[in-house]
Amino acid sequence: MKQKGFTLIELLVVIAIIGVLASVVLASLNSARSKGADAAVKANLASTRAQAEILYDTNGGYGVDATPTAFALGVCAQTADTIFADATLWGQVNGADTAGGGLASCMSTVTGSGSWAVGVQLKQNATTEAWCVDSSGQAKKETLDGTPIQAELDALITDGTVAKCD
Repeated sequence: MKQKGFTLIELLVVIAIIGVLASVVLASLNSARSKGADAAVKANLASTRAQAEILYDTNGGYGVDATPTAFALGVCAQTADTIFADATLWGQVNGADTAGGGLASCMSTVTGSGSWAVGVQLKQNATTEAWCVDSSGQAKKETLDGTPIQAELDALITDGTVAKCD
């Protein structure tokens, strides 16, 4: 008597193979998602530089009017009368923060011609990397010590008085 169909062992082997292949594909997708998030951070912050220069040309400084207020170093916020009050620029900073690894730091100064900088923790290597852009045109990857905290990210975007990438 000849039976049609598969044995239980054959079915279990096929299911195991499908499971292994699915885990490999999912691991690759997670890596691609993280890389995509990092690209979003970099693109948003690149747009931030362009918008800040438009504000500089329009207002003669990095702010939303001719007499802007400095933004104290720290967690990014859409604070009135600072460069970060501009809706377009704030949307770009907020977009980078949302796509990134969870930490963002902003600073702007108004002395002289002013300066600004934004640093955002990257997602793919969240414990060791952040992306920084500033008013001098820099856009670069910064290295974190492996246990990122807000104070560490803050230190990367200032020399104490001027907002700039380290």
